Amino acid sequence: MPLNREDKQAVVAEISAKVAKAQTIVLAEYRGIAVGDLTKLRAKAREQKVYLRVLKNTLARRAVEGTAFAGLAEQMTGPLIYGISEDAVAAAKVVNDFAKSNDKLVIRSGAFEGKMLDKAEVQALANIPSREELLAKLLGVMQAPVSGFARALAALAAQKQGEEA
Repeated sequence: MPLNREDKQAVVAEISAKVAKAQTIVLAEYRGIAVGDLTKLRAKAREQKVYLRVLKNTLARRAVEGTAFAGLAEQMTGPLIYGISEDAVAAAKVVNDFAKSNDKLVIRSGAFEGKMLDKAEVQALANIPSREELLAKLLGVMQAPVSGFARALAALAAQKQGEEA
């Protein structure tokens, strides 16, 4: 069912709002993917807070016009699914992980903070640990000396008690 003018304007406004907050956009060709597989991809995207949508390319071009992602407009041809995320690596990670298990999803290109990315660069971006993973590693590094100190104190206290007995 074709969209009327008001519906198209609403879609462009919605996408423009997402693009304004985004750090990363990934474009992937989805030709031949089963509906069930696309449903799984969308569920994974929702988990990771990635806005994932199949859009008319003309509407997507209008949405990115005048933004840091305007360079993607020339890549917007054919049946594409758009992954948009505020997290720097989330969109790339979701699309790349799905593309590994489903060869019908082909990463076309992407953009990160205004820099245009080819397929290899999107895959490299997807391999960077997420913000949460990096924070967890940092916390582990910060806790290591404290927990070591606590174990040493406990061992010292146990040794003192052994000497007193």
